[in-house]
Amino acid sequence: MNVVDIIIKKRDGKELSREEIEFFINGFTREEIPDYQAAAWAMAVMCRGMTPTETTFLTMAMAHSGEILSLNGVAENAVDKHSTGGVGDKTTLIVQPIVAACGLQVAKMSGRGLGFSGGTIDKLESIPGIRLNLSKEEFLAQLKAHGTVLSGQSGDLAPADGKLYALRDVTGTVPSMPLIASSIMSKKIAAGTHTILLDVKVGNGAFMETLPQATELAELMVAIGKQIGRTVKAELSDMNQPLGYAVGNILEVKEAIAMLRGESTAPDLAEHCLESSAVLLQMAGKAADDAAGRAMAREALASGRAFENLKLLIGLQDGDTAYLDEPDRFPLAPVIREIPAAQDGWLSEINARRIGETSVDLGAGRVKKSDPIDHRVGIIVHHKVGDAVKRGEPLFTIHANSEEKFTQAAERLAAACVYQSEPCPKLPQIYGLIG
Repeated sequence: MNVVDIIIKKRDGKELSREEIEFFINGFTREEIPDYQAAAWAMAVMCRGMTPTETTFLTMAMAHSGEILSLNGVAENAVDKHSTGGVGDKTTLIVQPIVAACGLQVAKMSGRGLGFSGGTIDKLESIPGIRLNLSKEEFLAQLKAHGTVLSGQSGDLAPADGKLYALRDVTGTVPSMPLIASSIMSKKIAAGTHTILLDVKVGNGAFMETLPQATELAELMVAIGKQIGRTVKAELSDMNQPLGYAVGNILEVKEAIAMLRGESTAPDLAEHCLESSAVLLQMAGKAADDAAGRAMAREALASGRAFENLKLLIGLQDGDTAYLDEPDRFPLAPVIREIPAAQDGWLSEINARRIGETSVDLGAGRVKKSDPIDHRVGIIVHHKVGDAVKRGEPLFTIHANSEEKFTQAAERLAAACVYQSEPCPKLPQIYGLIG
């Protein structure tokens, strides 16, 4: 088999066979195929697309490029929830303890943020002492003994995805639908879970900016799951404004703690977490319908069992749980100042991407994987689209590590909001469920 022939075949819009895809992925993983040929192939896929069958073959080839974690004898029906990335998305920190408190086994491998999209691992590293680089043996032992585990993605799982993603990131091929779907699903398959809820974000703060794009991606990933015998559903959720009020690592951890402790929180965050929990409970056979799932989730919150489950998870992985009981222990940024609303009116837009990029500029995220993170910094968004505001009342609170960074953030945030003189509707939280 010839690499150039495979590139030309895809360049010309023809369908690749399973053997050709496996040959290409295996050769690239073993570094027998150089980056320049892999980049040419990725661009051909970007421009010409792939059939669902091709995408399934690609997913399986990437999953089998490394170790496949077996949960047999450990957790027969472990669940996982994966988000395609967004601004202020701390749902894993809330949904995992809720469903684990309801009796589900949750095996979660998560990632770091890159660009304006925050990562669960970065958020959790705000908690002193926590270990998130568990070995395979530690991951499985904790899952079996306690039913909940959260770790960074092992380099032994789907290594082809890591290599290919790094190449896509610098060749303009990140938005390719088949490459996104195979990247996500190959890691989920390699991690061993059989019941997977995908949270596909749609809006200006997501990779998929339109509902048709997000629907296409969701349907493709659900179809891949079905073809390989996994139970997969996908929520289509809004990312035209930040999720919740907090954007930034410590700020988001504190917001998650507040919800689990029954304290006030953003209505969109509460709705999202309750719906995701209800869907997972139905998928795993714990709840008969959405109403029953929501009732279970609400009880887990009201009783305090969900909060105790988060403490269990953090404690098992050596995190200091005193920070969960006393969130004021978390360090604060040296510059904390409010930005007032510029005028009276109703907020018709709070641009999630602009807020996410501003948070990165403050130091809460990274542009390159080697960039350091300042867990203290971020933004509190005091209002939601559809809210009425008065000139001078707090619109944002910026947590910055210098006056210079504060000033830059204030200038960027001034352009993040659009006002109108008439009332406007709230944004929906969930657009639909695929599968």
